[in-house]
Amino acid sequence: MIDKTSLPPGFRHQTITSGVRASARRTPEKTALILNERSLSFSELVRRIDKIANTSANEFGLGVGRTAAILAPNCIEYIEIVCGVSECGAAIATPNPMLTARETAAICNDSNASVLFLHASCEENIDLSALNNVEHVIRLDEGYEKWLADISDIYVDRKICEWDTFAIPYTSGTTGAPKGVMISHRSRTVGFYGCALEYGIFGSDDRFYALAPMCHGAGFSMVMNSIFFGGTCEIAASFDPETVLQVLHQGETTGVFFVPTHFHRIFELDHTILEANRGHGLRSILSNAAPLPQDTKN
Repeated sequence: MIDKTSLPPGFRHQTITSGVRASARRTPEKTALILNERSLSFSELVRRIDKIANTSANEFGLGVGRTAAILAPNCIEYIEIVCGVSECGAAIATPNPMLTARETAAICNDSNASVLFLHASCEENIDLSALNNVEHVIRLDEGYEKWLADISDIYVDRKICEWDTFAIPYTSGTTGAPKGVMISHRSRTVGFYGCALEYGIFGSDDRFYALAPMCHGAGFSMVMNSIFFGGTCEIAASFDPETVLQVLHQGETTGVFFVPTHFHRIFELDHTILEANRGHGLRSILSNAAPLPQDTKN
């Protein structure tokens, strides 16, 4: 058992938001996140994270040993909610929004989530009456901004430990029921540093294009990798191969993460579309989730 009170401050405070806070102090007005026509600066993002952390602790009673859940597609709110909940010491389950209502309820119940952040597009993917422990439902709809505006954004240092769980993504369940994977702040932040060193595209001058669903570990990590080190991340709400090529062709994006299916769908486009969007500014293309055929690499 780790004695958290004996840890050096640098260990205790190395959370998934520590790099984001450092970037907000260094370049407060720099753009952190982009999705379509909307964007957030680092200072705006940190203020919103603090609002979520404060209401999670003060209104919802979340803290170490407690759990929330978020059911949403890729959106800017996803980042501020996961970071905010984790900043009060709680963990957050991240079920796939494409699951059935029965499957989603099973994950919420298994994780003992007492708070559910529910995107308006996912209302049909959940049966609230089947949730055993959820006491508060926060809807990410037209009322979300008004709700957020009334919450204090004063930062409270809650002494979160690196070994505390910040997220609980669930496995696919191909060999049985889905299983929650308890990911600590430490494991994820060490991964951030490893990716920055290995891939060379997560610096303060980089712009990453995030396509993968954030309910998955890799999808969330790629967004956080970018902003943890002060870069800008453009989030795709969904994958459209032609749109991806057009974004990359603009030349501002330095890194992107694909799974093999992304490559296949891009190369299935008409050759005239491929030729019209050949140029790019990419330095690295990351691929994961399944083996990438050598023909595709070539």
